[in-house]
Amino acid sequence: MPDLKPFIVIGLALGGVYAMSGVGLVVLFRTTGVLNLAYGAVGALGSLVAFTMIDHGQNEWVAYGVAILLGGVLTLLYGWFLGPPLADRDPLVKASATLGFALILLGFMQWRWTADVRSLRLPTSDWQYTWDWLRINVTQAIGVVFPLVVTIGTVLFLKRSKLGAAMRALADDRENTALLGVPVRRVEASAWFVSGLLFGFSGLLLASLVSMEIAALTFSIPIAALAAALIGKVESIWVTFFAAFVIGIIQAELNAFRSLAEFRNMTPFVCAIIVLLWFGWRRQVEGREA
Repeated sequence: MPDLKPFIVIGLALGGVYAMSGVGLVVLFRTTGVLNLAYGAVGALGSLVAFTMIDHGQNEWVAYGVAILLGGVLTLLYGWFLGPPLADRDPLVKASATLGFALILLGFMQWRWTADVRSLRLPTSDWQYTWDWLRINVTQAIGVVFPLVVTIGTVLFLKRSKLGAAMRALADDRENTALLGVPVRRVEASAWFVSGLLFGFSGLLLASLVSMEIAALTFSIPIAALAAALIGKVESIWVTFFAAFVIGIIQAELNAFRSLAEFRNMTPFVCAIIVLLWFGWRRQVEGREA
């Protein structure tokens, strides 16, 4: 039996990053009805911009701030200009539009950055704590703790603030909310911007924890956050949060098994399929009982 303990920390860190992105996806969907499939590309672009700035001698922390802010601005611009024309379209059409945006960003990144991209190692990765089998650096600790803070803060914000109440109202009925005098575009813009900041921050953490490979940051890795959101039915923030951690831990622990390590990227798909099948079976059983 392989030793699973060394992979627990990286699994928790990855799960935390997936959770943070998943929470951003859920909040945005509940507010605007858009399942944003471009979040991986937004985070990837931010990490590449940070890498370039640092490579040209800019201050590291300024570069990280620019990367996070870029995620918010890009997402806001998309939501501000393309959100209203697509507001009344089918959810699949809105999701496909964000996928098109992701492909545009991917094409730009592959044109601008080639083999000169090495790695983006955050300074916090050099601050480590070791005890027996446990070895954790500050970047990994941030990946575990910060998403929990974000999730708790998001839940409290949606329940207790006026803007949060407006977001919840938009999720229930956009037209009636507008008739009540709620500034719909401002509320939606807030959701786009804040979710973009989370995507930008997630991109930085993933680039440091995993790799700077453009396609992986754009699609392969962020799929885990999407799977967690789907397990939460793109509604429940807490289910999304815990599902993301489960996916991250399973994905990391598979590295301990040589025969299974190459299949670790399938973890989000398998988890999502199992849960969705269970939802379907449960619905059938409840339908028969009714």
